[in-house]
Amino acid sequence: MNEVLLTLHIETLPEGGFLATSDDLPGLFAQGRTMAETIEIAQDVARKLVESYQGHGDELPPALTAP
Repeated sequence: MNEVLLTLHIETLPEGGFLATSDDLPGLFAQGRTMAETIEIAQDVARKLVESYQGHGDELPPALTAP
């Protein structure tokens, strides 16, 4: 699969750290101590979610298949 640009929503958690989610890829949740770590984890989670979609023969979300 080619690289795809996903929009991440990153929020600061009250207990410290950050949480990233994405409307483009439902199920993407990544938590890290720093914003950079959170983005890195989100990239890995996104990669694994796409592999899971493909492995199960499921259709990818529209944001991942747009031209």
